[in-house]
Amino acid sequence: MTDIKSLSKEELKNEIKELNLPAFRANQIYKWLHKEGVSSFDEMTDISKSLREVLKEKFSISSCEIEDKYVSKLDETVKYLFRLNDGEYIESVIMKYKYGYTICVSSQVGCKMGCKFCASTLAGFKRNLLSGEMESQLHAAQKDLGIRISHIVLMGMGEPLDNFDNVIKFIRNVNNENGLNISMRDITLSTCGLVDKIYLLMNENLPITLTISLHAPNDEIRSKTMPINDKYGVDEVLKSCRDYYNKTSRRVSFEYTLIKDVNDSRENALELAKKLKGFNCHVNLIPVNDVEERGNVRSSEKAVNNFLEILKSKGINATIRRTLGKDINASCGQLRRKKQESEQI
Repeated sequence: MTDIKSLSKEELKNEIKELNLPAFRANQIYKWLHKEGVSSFDEMTDISKSLREVLKEKFSISSCEIEDKYVSKLDETVKYLFRLNDGEYIESVIMKYKYGYTICVSSQVGCKMGCKFCASTLAGFKRNLLSGEMESQLHAAQKDLGIRISHIVLMGMGEPLDNFDNVIKFIRNVNNENGLNISMRDITLSTCGLVDKIYLLMNENLPITLTISLHAPNDEIRSKTMPINDKYGVDEVLKSCRDYYNKTSRRVSFEYTLIKDVNDSRENALELAKKLKGFNCHVNLIPVNDVEERGNVRSSEKAVNNFLEILKSKGINATIRRTLGKDINASCGQLRRKKQESEQI
């Protein structure tokens, strides 16, 4: 059956019209699905039982159930392992900041990209998430914690631009005033650099923040850690980012994970600064996460600070990302993999 939660507002209106129902029903149903986040038609109390039965026969409602939950004792970060309707697992992280709560959302079950410092790809790629399944992560977390989420980062499991259509629909639905009404300026999309999809995103004219997982100043280093670089090299990715900025006037951010003796030298910092010279951007430096199977070693605090100072001395806007949820392995991919391993025993 069609997942009614994954329909856009216009698609839902068309479906309601085909059922020969008045247009106001679409608004009622849309609010129940996207503002209230219901997981069953029986919760739609201002809709007749007969209509609810009609909807049950034609549609399903995507949802996710909490399988595991971890709360950091250090900073109140919450990490969820969610079970989807088909039994697959995804992960989400809730982070508390001064301005409110941010959720890190998964866009795929697993990931195809194969980045050498990431755990999401270790358990394999299964499928794309529907837009309703992405949104269900917000509804489940809000209900569980009794909070309102105000910011979204598409940085969980999966490559968002590899699931382009569903991600765009998700962004438009969570932004809708009859839904969660989250400002697009409070939504960040992170990609490893799918250049063709960056241009498609540019043409959508969405005022979101684009973040690029760069992690290296040149092709030689980047190709060793990010297989996608064999298709889209550093210079091609940076050109698409400059084009994106020129079209949208939205500043692009770059994520740069620092790995000891791989990409954290003085020479690496100088080369990166040269590549970004004159570009209105921001570099987010990230000491690499400890993933047992990867064997990457985190750069020393001295190396991280030196890298930062070199970038700043060359006029590059850069900061070191604050580490949250360190005691609960808040980076995505690890819970799903461990759950799969336990089920195979």
